[in-house]
Amino acid sequence: MQSLKQLARKLKKETYAIYLASIDPRVPWYARMLAGVTVAYAFSPIDLIPDFIPILGYLDDLIIVPLGIWLVIKMIPPEVLGECREKAATEKEQTKPTSRAAAAVIVTIWLGLGILAVIWLKRMFKS
Repeated sequence: MQSLKQLARKLKKETYAIYLASIDPRVPWYARMLAGVTVAYAFSPIDLIPDFIPILGYLDDLIIVPLGIWLVIKMIPPEVLGECREKAATEKEQTKPTSRAAAAVIVTIWLGLGILAVIWLKRMFKS
């Protein structure tokens, strides 16, 4: 259990370092875009797959976010990433930022899927 807590802390620190890299002009634009999306999703108060859905609900936390972080780390110049990691490690009062924009996008996706499901059900029962 202790190693899981350490892994979670490291992942949180890496996510914050990636956030710092996403606003650094020395990082290529495509890496900043992916970093921004990854960080927004990681800090979003709403998941694409809700956690109450058995097994699938945790896939985004266990696969999607770490995979996004891994991809972004590969795209960021090592010296910039090192500086961002140092800055993230020295942050004393590190509060968890939330992304309202990412939450809005996810809510929109769920609403769209809900509307499509209703339309599909109506067509299915009309026949």
